[in-house]
Amino acid sequence: MNITNQQKAERFVSVLRHCQLLGLKVLQADKTSLQMRLPYSDDIIGNPMMGIIHGGALTTLMDTACGTACFVAIEGMELCPTLDLRVDYMKASEPGLDLVAHASVSRITNNVIFTECQVRQEVDNTLVAKCNATFMRIGAAMTPPEFRGVIESGDASIFMGTEPLVKTPKKVADQKSTNQEGVSNTATKMGGES
Repeated sequence: MNITNQQKAERFVSVLRHCQLLGLKVLQADKTSLQMRLPYSDDIIGNPMMGIIHGGALTTLMDTACGTACFVAIEGMELCPTLDLRVDYMKASEPGLDLVAHASVSRITNNVIFTECQVRQEVDNTLVAKCNATFMRIGAAMTPPEFRGVIESGDASIFMGTEPLVKTPKKVADQKSTNQEGVSNTATKMGGES
């Protein structure tokens, strides 16, 4: 495989559905750092009175930026699930402004990758949030071959509108339903209270 770090990061993000929905875009990627943009959107507002982006969208941005930085930093095609993510929200972002995550890999061991990230407003570089995150190394053999093929070829079209690589077990899928009002009955079907 002969692709740049930038291409590897962009191709990784292209197959993640949540990245498509949020409009996440890799701005820069090298062997130890990455920048990723979260465009402002009415769909991710947490406080409609103020127009402030929801903290969950910020956390997703940081987790994805750090995870993508891990994917780029290690040789081959090794997925690394998040072990721990600790976030400090420093200041509410200003309405209407795009945010940029600046993620970096600080240490790689045989089992864990350590990262840190800062999210800043793109227009004025104001710090909005920061995190430290660790990711578990599971080995390239655990990465589905279809996923490796997409990264190597750059063709993510096989993931668009298709079944996920990892199937949801039928027992879990059967427990996910909604009642007449459209409220999830998962807790009720699992023996909990609704």
